[in-house]
Formats: sequence, C-alpha cells, structure tokens
Amino acid sequence: MLIDTYGRVATDLRVSLTDRCNLRCTYCMPEEGLQWLAKPDLLTDDEIVRLVRIAVTDLGVTEVRFTGGEPLLRPGLVGIVERCAALAPRPRLSLTTNGIGLRRTAAALKAAGLDRVNVSLDTLRPEVFKTLTRRDRHQDVLDGMAAARDAGLDPVKINTVLMPGLNADEAPDLLAWAMEQRYELRFIEQMPLDAQHGWKREGMITAGDILESLRTRFTLTPEGADERGSAPAERWVVDGGPHTVGVIASVTRPFCRACDRTRLTADGQVRTCLFATEETDLRGALRSDAPDAVIAEIWQKAMWGKKAGSGLDDPDFLQPERPMSAIGG
Repeated sequence: MLIDTYGRVATDLRVSLTDRCNLRCTYCMPEEGLQWLAKPDLLTDDEIVRLVRIAVTDLGVTEVRFTGGEPLLRPGLVGIVERCAALAPRPRLSLTTNGIGLRRTAAALKAAGLDRVNVSLDTLRPEVFKTLTRRDRHQDVLDGMAAARDAGLDPVKINTVLMPGLNADEAPDLLAWAMEQRYELRFIEQMPLDAQHGWKREGMITAGDILESLRTRFTLTPEGADERGSAPAERWVVDGGPHTVGVIASVTRPFCRACDRTRLTADGQVRTCLFATEETDLRGALRSDAPDAVIAEIWQKAMWGKKAGSGLDDPDFLQPERPMSAIGG
C-alpha cells in the first residue's frame, strides 16, 4: 500500500513515457522546445512494465494513466499497454494525449487493452490552435478524437486550458460542441508548470471565471462531493443531464486532501505531487538488480513523506524546475 502520513492512499499511478512532444503549447514550453532526456536516461519498456507490475500487484494501484510529453511518440506504447493489461489484478488503463497520432493508433490501443483517453484541445478555432500550440495540426486532433470514440475508448475526455486574450471566450462553444460529439469536457486552470516560469496567478482564467461564462448559456447543477470522490474534477450536470462538465481547479480550489495519485517520470523518478520539488529514484534500483520488495519499499517511503498540499498558496512557493512535459500530467 502507498499510504502517507495524512492517511491518503495512492491507487492511481501516472506514468510519463517520454518528455518529448510534437506541439509547443505556450503554457508548457518555449517555441524552440527543451533539452530532451537522453535515451539511456529513459526507462525501457521492460522497466516501465516492471514498475507498473510492482505498483499493481504489491502496492495496491488500481488505475494507470500513461502520459508525457506526448505518449504516442513512444515507439513501444502498444506493447506496454498490452503487457499492463495482462496484469492480475488488471488495472484500469488510460492515456493523456494531444491527439495528433490517435487516428492511426486508436484501434490498436483499444485492442491492446486501453480503456479510454483524455485529449488536450483548447480551442475550436484552427487559427487560435496554431497560435497556442505553434503548430497547424487542429484537424489532426479532431480526427484523432473521432477515431478514439469510434474505437470504443470511452469516455473520450477533453482537457481544456483557457488563456486570456486567446480562447477565454470559448467555454460555452466548447461545451456545446463536446456534448454534440459525445465527449466529456473538463476545463483545467493553468498551473505553474511551464518551462519558461512565466505563470502569474493574477493573469489566469479561474474556475469561477469558467463557470460564470458557461452559465451564460447553460444551467449547471453541482454533481456533489459523493459523486466526485478523489477525482480532481468538480463536475456539474448540464441542463438537467445527461451531459456533465468538469473543472479542475488546482490553483483556486485545491483537492489535495483527497489526492490518490503517485507519479513516475520518464526517467524513473517517483513524484508525490505535480508541484513537488523533490524526487525519489527508482531507476537506479532497477538497474542495480534490486528485488521487487526493495523497489516497493523505496516507493512506499517516498509516498510516506508526501506533503499535506501543493504549497501553491504558500508565500515561499517555488515552481518545480522540471516542466510539465518532463513530470507527466
């Protein structure tokens, strides 16, 4: 079991498969990209599967989310999914992606055992997409989402970040479109995880702003804390149902008390929180032939030291040196 001193139990594992990405989103990384991890530093496919197996069979993890960077850039992704789906007990498997490569991979991922996907889409306007991501790939994302839905990777969830002066006015349009297409939309407050360290609290679009915008067109009814559980998104029923919309308010409405996540970076480091400034190395133990029990113990000790909260409201808060692409979302 991965328990901390506050009684929280981590059952949800986020695994970053690569720090590389084929977009250059303005809230994530500079236009020129980043200094990528060297290939020898990355976990191999076998190492990833072994750590997932330890998490599932020895440490009580029940859900595994593959992230990045952009996980579809990982050559061995389908095989990793297939091997993790064969574990007993079988974890629920999902993927967070920018969607560009989904059209060609959705069916194979479903066949391998992937259960569902989260796709990042911040705008319905191709020109805004190009400004936000510095790439002209909007239609590729839409096609990838449709392929995922058609392959049965349900529910297809959309992750949207609203940015002032770019797409801040699109919340109602995005929700109407998502409901029409049978996708589940979730807005995410912009977080201080950009490589440029340019995030400013006073400039962000807050959960309150998002809900105010949505209510200009829709009636929103809170789903309630019982339904939410440990999920990061607060959800509202739209116009009486059946559709819902979620808001992940990591900055203004933190949900740290219910957090059930543990994280692995692409180079084999345990992170107890997205905003952690410390990591615990598992790659070294793997490559020194440590037995599963030793690796599990290292992981347990790391999670035991998890802090009470993200620290975002602390006057001395320091943004992590590693950006989102390296940490894994």
